[in-house]
Amino acid sequence: MSWTDGPFMGFDTETTGVNTATDRIVTAACVEWRNGQTRERTWLADPGIPIPKQAQDVHGISTEYAKENGRPLDEVVIEVAKVLETCAHAQVPVVIYNACFDLPLLNNHLVRLGQPTLGERVDFLPVIDPLVLDRALDRYRKGKRTLGALADFYQVRGEDNLHDALVDVRQTIAVLRAICTAYPQLGEMDLRQLQEYQRGQHRQWAEHFNQFLLSKGRSADVNEEWLV
Repeated sequence: MSWTDGPFMGFDTETTGVNTATDRIVTAACVEWRNGQTRERTWLADPGIPIPKQAQDVHGISTEYAKENGRPLDEVVIEVAKVLETCAHAQVPVVIYNACFDLPLLNNHLVRLGQPTLGERVDFLPVIDPLVLDRALDRYRKGKRTLGALADFYQVRGEDNLHDALVDVRQTIAVLRAICTAYPQLGEMDLRQLQEYQRGQHRQWAEHFNQFLLSKGRSADVNEEWLV
């Protein structure tokens, strides 16, 4: 039996911004996919800082709404970390679109709370990033690599609007399953081999992208390490 048969735990966040060191979680969602069935869990947090208009325009949650209806951020962060820790112990892979954003964001929250990071909690957390896989397997395809663009390309686009954590997780799992169907060779790797494959493929992509940025007179600021 291959990891491509599942189960998976999809994970996504919506946040106050795009800086993993300083921005905060506003919503989070985890969706377990197992044998074609799903179990879903969502969180709404009061991030404790104002939610900028630019972020509100993306996910639709205002500072006032989060304060009135959200739970304390520290409780949400700890609960989400426990879900992912449980996945690691069960060796259920966590599926995250652009994991280089959501996991560092979560770990930085844990550090601020004086809590162990995911890397300190478990020896090995299997992570699968459909963005990394798509870049690796169809490197020269033109066009955007957003979640919506991949959902359209693999013909699994749902009807709900993206930039809602729960909707994005559902869509991410659908994209991953479509990638696994299109590239069955992925199933020949075990989860540790898959981690190393993604790490190496991300490094190759980042090196080339940094070279492109330099050629345009811009800063080569893309991290070449995947999930350090």
